[in-house]
Amino acid sequence: MNDLKKEVHELEEELITLRRDFHMYPELGYKEYRTSQIVYDYLSSLGLDVKKVAKTGVVGLLRGRQSGKTVMLRADMDALPQNEETEFPFKSVNKGVMHACGHD
Repeated sequence: MNDLKKEVHELEEELITLRRDFHMYPELGYKEYRTSQIVYDYLSSLGLDVKKVAKTGVVGLLRGRQSGKTVMLRADMDALPQNEETEFPFKSVNKGVMHACGHD
């Protein structure tokens, strides 16, 4: 278990950078071309089987070494048509569009 904690900790900065990038460049539903390409490329670089679906959707399949139960994780990546009024350094640069769902 300690090895897993160490691996997660090693990814912390990379994941924070990705999250902040997504927040800085939000896209409305079915217009997440930049975001979906980043997700597609990232999952591909990890060795997952990746395909694009439903215009801007991305599905990544991580196969285990043995057959058995399947776990599915789902995430959305669309933003809301709303002005961001924060002063974070990673605030939205897309006027009138922001990630404001509060589920990060």
